[in-house]
Amino acid sequence: MMSTIFFYGLFMDQALLEERGLNPSPIGSATLSDYKIHIGSRATLVPSAGSTAYGIVMKLPAEEAKSLYAEPSVRDYRPEPVRVHLIDTSEAVETLCYNLPGDAAVSGTNSMYARQLSRLALELGFDPEYADEISRFAART
Repeated sequence: MMSTIFFYGLFMDQALLEERGLNPSPIGSATLSDYKIHIGSRATLVPSAGSTAYGIVMKLPAEEAKSLYAEPSVRDYRPEPVRVHLIDTSEAVETLCYNLPGDAAVSGTNSMYARQLSRLALELGFDPEYADEISRFAART
């Protein structure tokens, strides 16, 4: 069984997932309306009317997704269903999105993570303003 996941942090990097022995199948770049990115120790998305988050939709075997999110650094993330829109086609896709719950979502700032994610966002061709939004988290430390 495959899981369709909207990745928005460093897991958007297909090569990173493959280095971990996973078998992702990319579907495409996408946006998620009414959420904005927040960089704490890692990335998470928080509800925010009128905001847009960018990411990559990939299929991943369900057992691999379970294993990926069992790692200590991301085990607090919880899957929630979201509806994203593929950038190339505007097609709506139902996916899972792993987010941190409650206060854990907005504590701390990891400037190195923010810089890496900002570079990845540019490499993936996302709106440069979105990469700038991420970079601002690096400047907070």
